[in-house]
Amino acid sequence: MTGFLLSREFVASFGEGFAAAAREAGLELRITHLPDDPKSRLTPEDCAGIEVAYLSRDLRFSEHYRTFGDTVRAAPNLKWVHFSSTGIDQHPFLPPLIERGVSLTSSIGSNGEPVGHTAICGLMMLARGFPRWLDAQRRHAWEPVRGEAVPRDLRGQTVVIVGLGIIGGTVARFCRTLGMHVVAVRRSPKQPGDPADEMHTPAALPELWPRAPWVVLACTHTPETHHLVNAQTLAQMPRGACVINVSRGGVVDEPALIEALRSGHLAGAYLDVFAKEPLPAESPLWSMPNVIVTPHNAQVSSGNDRRSAEIFLANLRKWARGEPLRNGQGA
Repeated sequence: MTGFLLSREFVASFGEGFAAAAREAGLELRITHLPDDPKSRLTPEDCAGIEVAYLSRDLRFSEHYRTFGDTVRAAPNLKWVHFSSTGIDQHPFLPPLIERGVSLTSSIGSNGEPVGHTAICGLMMLARGFPRWLDAQRRHAWEPVRGEAVPRDLRGQTVVIVGLGIIGGTVARFCRTLGMHVVAVRRSPKQPGDPADEMHTPAALPELWPRAPWVVLACTHTPETHHLVNAQTLAQMPRGACVINVSRGGVVDEPALIEALRSGHLAGAYLDVFAKEPLPAESPLWSMPNVIVTPHNAQVSSGNDRRSAEIFLANLRKWARGEPLRNGQGA
């Protein structure tokens, strides 16, 4: 009998697929749910029966999140935790699990395509001048764009995409469809089928910034990428450039970005992630006319839960067979 800590919503939505995967893996199931009252805790006996836990999105963004963390810390026989979210380093209960050698996996990639779609939406809104039109709409003002304010064609412009994973790849394919010249940056060399006209390693970025009227940040946040976009790199970008950030807030030096936007050196930015979240009400980014702000929400899509569950169930089969798990992290 294998004990699983699952949400009621996950079982209601994906219970049949979960049961089928368990049968295929030869597992007998014992499913445990968190108490309805988020202030209550499972008994030590219940915690001892949990070997696998899945932090699905409904738990992650609910009052039960802290209870989940307390439960997995208190589960002495826990062997594996799967996370629906991409970056698992954000969870405060991880260190003791890592120390105990608990396997940690995530559904990285499950929301990549929606994030890419949102990034393209932000890019096109800036390219076509939607902030100006939306401001005029709020004021009930009929203000056609004329003269020097007319936007440039996107066709033929260069976009530098930092990070060519699922998100960056989605952006790249759309940009190529729009006729843009795609310059991708990642550590590994170009592979057949990569949607890029050029591929460079991060070491080439000093030579790429001056070529980048459009910069899309889709990389992970690491010590190497912390404040990758800063006062110096912003100054190297051509005047009138735009920055799209759907990676992590720490990739951008926010005060330097604000100054570049205020000075007019940057024409605009679409930002889904910030140095501090929620973005403080006093941040000037909220009211800057050339900035589009979304609340770290670029990934939202009705298909994310299904894609995340499919990765979890595929890993369940691997786990039962003793095979390496997909998207292993941390431990």
